[in-house]
Amino acid sequence: MDLIKVVEESFAREKKEFPKFKSGDTVTVAYRIVEGNKERIQQYRGVVIRISGHGDNKRFTVRKVSDNIGVERIFPLNSPFIENIILNSEGKVRRAKLYYLRSLRGKKARIKKKAF
Repeated sequence: MDLIKVVEESFAREKKEFPKFKSGDTVTVAYRIVEGNKERIQQYRGVVIRISGHGDNKRFTVRKVSDNIGVERIFPLNSPFIENIILNSEGKVRRAKLYYLRSLRGKKARIKKKAF
């Protein structure tokens, strides 16, 4: 076995269980924020536009529109600051990276919902 993988596994923290999600899904990420000596949990809801990395280095990008300005945030999946991830809806997309949403506005930026 590769020596680097053995060391990474020995230092690995316990992993939280999150729902399976992919690009195009709408998720709410409960992220713990520390301000001075106070701590609060911020809910960040948006569309997953990208999942990158593998193993312990997996991260995902969530995009939301706030006051007509697009805001993107990258979350490491194994971050200790993530309290939980809630899957709000599943989107029907044909791509893994949804960078084209950055140039769309209004109704054109909507993603179709998956039919069950």
